[in-house]
Amino acid sequence: MIPVTSFAGKTVAVFGLGGSGLASCHALKAGGADVIAADDNADNVAKAAQAGFVTADLRNVSWTSFAALVLAPGVPLTHPVPHWSVLKAREAGVEVIGDIELFCRERRRYAPDAPFVAITGTNGKSTTTALIAHLTKVAGYDTQMGGNIGTAILSLEPPRTGRVHVIEMSSYQIDLTPSLDPSVGILLNVSEDHIDRHGTLQHYAEVKERLVAAVQARGTSIVGVDDGFCRDIADRLDRAGKNVVRISVKNPLASGIYVEHGTIVRASGGAKSEVAKLGGIGSLRGQHNAQNAACAAAAALAMGISLDVLQNGLRSFPGLAHRMEQIGRRGNVLFVNDSKGTNADATAHALSSFSDIFWIAGGKPKAGGITSLTSFFPRIRKAYLIGEAAQEFSGTLGTQVAHEISQTLDIAVEHAARDAEASGLADAVVLLSPACASFDQYRNFEIRGTRFRELVQALPGVKPVV
Repeated sequence: MIPVTSFAGKTVAVFGLGGSGLASCHALKAGGADVIAADDNADNVAKAAQAGFVTADLRNVSWTSFAALVLAPGVPLTHPVPHWSVLKAREAGVEVIGDIELFCRERRRYAPDAPFVAITGTNGKSTTTALIAHLTKVAGYDTQMGGNIGTAILSLEPPRTGRVHVIEMSSYQIDLTPSLDPSVGILLNVSEDHIDRHGTLQHYAEVKERLVAAVQARGTSIVGVDDGFCRDIADRLDRAGKNVVRISVKNPLASGIYVEHGTIVRASGGAKSEVAKLGGIGSLRGQHNAQNAACAAAAALAMGISLDVLQNGLRSFPGLAHRMEQIGRRGNVLFVNDSKGTNADATAHALSSFSDIFWIAGGKPKAGGITSLTSFFPRIRKAYLIGEAAQEFSGTLGTQVAHEISQTLDIAVEHAARDAEASGLADAVVLLSPACASFDQYRNFEIRGTRFRELVQALPGVKPVV
């Protein structure tokens, strides 16, 4: 835990008592603050009270004694309308901040030069975060990983020399972190997402830009420039005097890092040199993972990690659980768990990475279904449809793709494994990438992915991928 001493002797309101909210309560209390905990959910309030915190309905208390409101990132700050607690805070002149802001203040007080890598982007944040954490561990750093990837930042160990914090940040978290100052900031990409929380795509991009614009004076801003928003952001950072490293997986760059024929290349002053090879690394298959790897490599280089250590780290990266996770092989058949592919855009990355796919898809459908995936249909040898979306997906696949309505994951795995093995294809892949939420049959995508892993590992003859 990171004790938050910057509010010692002061009273702080914490609203939103999920994982990060409760962690904030504990960290503030450990640092000497008085905490008033609140939530719109009575069960969360009860849990906070059981943990020993004073709770209150913040609509019925005086705000004059509050030094700050620590807001959970899931609570609306601006759009579609500010949460009532935010309006109360503004009316009382109380600052509204998040848990990563508390971390930044502690780091600035006690270890301002401790490495802090912050990662954001519309897609690829979690994989890039996990990959950078893996690379820094291989390089011998005491590595702390958290933020939006799952572990609340204040549950980690405190900043200190030789310890690196690798933190995934959503746009919501950036909005609540005015003192954000990473030593390395990464913006992977920007595409339409979370417009309900930011009003416009332009504002969403502006929030993302803050992370790389806020990098420390001697730090490094790493920006993927394969979309228009990010190209413009990189240019603005250049004009502002930031140390910018541009990343591309689509085009060679005169200056920056790009991927060409499976090789990460660094270009500068008209010269180019090889950084690392991605060929044969199953956990980093596909163009989207090439971008993740290139950004992670740029971060490693910015931290002084050698090329040999970087290459070894890339090759030993196991992948992110439930995201293009290679969980087993039987003969010519590879089994891949992409349960985190909960919409068509995410599933497109998985389908683009293989040629002979026995595809398990379905669950609770989302708007648009799988109509955007038609260009990948020639890669699918057969589809196995499960859950509420089965009939809708069957209609979209029509006669273009052989398919069956399996209904359950158990049946789909059994049939897909049988058909893939019988196909005789040299590189057959049984791929779970549902393009759907899990909520019709499973509580979340992690439980769905875990069940898939169990089913595959129970098949006779399946061996781990090494």
